[in-house]
Amino acid sequence: MSGVELSRRALIGIGAAVIAAPALARSGDPVVGRYTGMRENGVLAFKGIRYGRAERFAPPVPEPSTGPALRAQQSGPIAPQRGNPDLPQSEDCLFLNIWTPEANPRARRAVMVYFHGGAYSNGTVTDPLTHGQRLAAQGDVVVVTVNQRLNALGYAWLKPFGQRFADSGNLGQLDLILALQWVRDHIAEFGGDPRRVMVFGQSGGGAKIATLMAMPAARGLFHSAATMSGQQVTASGPGNAWKRTQALMVAMKLAPDDVEGLRTAPTEAIVEALAATDPVIGGSLYFGPVLDMTNLPRHPFWPDAAPQSLAVPMILGNTAEETRAFIDPRGPKLKGLDWTNIALRIAAEVKIDLDPEWVVASYRAQFPNWSPERLFYAATTAGRSWPGQVIEADERARADAKATWVYQLDRPSPIDPLRGAAHTDDIPYVFGTLDAPGSYSGNDERAQATRDLMMKAFTGLARTGRPGLESWSPYTLPDRATLVIGDGAAAMVNDPRRFERELWATGPYIQPGS
Repeated sequence: MSGVELSRRALIGIGAAVIAAPALARSGDPVVGRYTGMRENGVLAFKGIRYGRAERFAPPVPEPSTGPALRAQQSGPIAPQRGNPDLPQSEDCLFLNIWTPEANPRARRAVMVYFHGGAYSNGTVTDPLTHGQRLAAQGDVVVVTVNQRLNALGYAWLKPFGQRFADSGNLGQLDLILALQWVRDHIAEFGGDPRRVMVFGQSGGGAKIATLMAMPAARGLFHSAATMSGQQVTASGPGNAWKRTQALMVAMKLAPDDVEGLRTAPTEAIVEALAATDPVIGGSLYFGPVLDMTNLPRHPFWPDAAPQSLAVPMILGNTAEETRAFIDPRGPKLKGLDWTNIALRIAAEVKIDLDPEWVVASYRAQFPNWSPERLFYAATTAGRSWPGQVIEADERARADAKATWVYQLDRPSPIDPLRGAAHTDDIPYVFGTLDAPGSYSGNDERAQATRDLMMKAFTGLARTGRPGLESWSPYTLPDRATLVIGDGAAAMVNDPRRFERELWATGPYIQPGS
């Protein structure tokens, strides 16, 4: 079922039909408050719990804590998007899922709240890779996963149309804040400790966390954080955000001042228009957090780390060859790759504006035995978003933030030898979903050892504010100590990609979208 095949009314109806069903408890089904859950792989699962409601382009409002009994045994609909066409989509998408070893208010287990990736435009926690039953069971924690509004419906900048749209550029972030407030107020009923809430997220989910660290309304709602290949150094400026809104309206054939047409348009018309060319960075339209000076009064990590984030201990991680997930080694961009054309092909993929011929020559001088393919993936990874993570870690170190730990996943996929260690490949290790659809980890002894290592590190941070690995040294300057995770084992290495870090620092980093 595609989001572009459904009317707005039908989409919202799906949201109501999936979740708002009376609780028909079977014998042995767990019940917490008004919610009847289910047993799943040795833990209790409560799926599709509504944490809020929202009108289009308006801030979310909390769901009342009292009301009729509800069955919480099926995930809610996902946000309308161009991806995931087989999942029910609805603008009514403010739902979360919980997995807990026991629903005992006295248990007070650490809580891990996950935000999904998808660059603010796509994605969902319905993905089996991010189901929380194994992390909850093996890690002895309460796991919460959250869906929220995305793309233009969550981040289009409409304030030029009037003060009633003043929050429009950060509605998706306000959804996450509301979800964290729900966790603060209710998670004890499910066995969680509201004083030990860790947020973690991959790709766009990590970027959402970095942005929350500069949003005053998020202060105190989480106590530790981990980002996986996701960073947000700067937000979108309102000028560029407005250009994108105007491009959206042109694609929808709306007059420049027809905000009511935008507000009442069918959902599928907005989703279809997302395919328009972005007027700032090219590609399809980007919508993300906006520097609105109220909800987001400063950039997250520019010119320094947001002061409110400095007391939050944090893990930052990435994979060694991120772009192998985006650029298919078997696809047209790699076909015929050689030393005569590699510079132009790299230039089309990186975000830092350096002479590509100089980049290639520098890499070849440093790594004379590398093939064109290896150089291509190293350069496109290091020249794309990875420098954003380096900036975040360095700024936290300069500001003497509460400890920061950095990892790099080097373990290549045993399932696909051409994939290497690519974007998203750390997800199944942290969640323990090695055999889930979409996992490239394999399930052999080394995969399990990597899972145990990463899960121990993340759950340790949730419990104590420090990773559960005594050998993992904090990241400081100038050493830049990094945990390099190989095939079932890990080692501390200082500044493991120093050459690439220094090369790409020759030019300024431009946050995609800003």
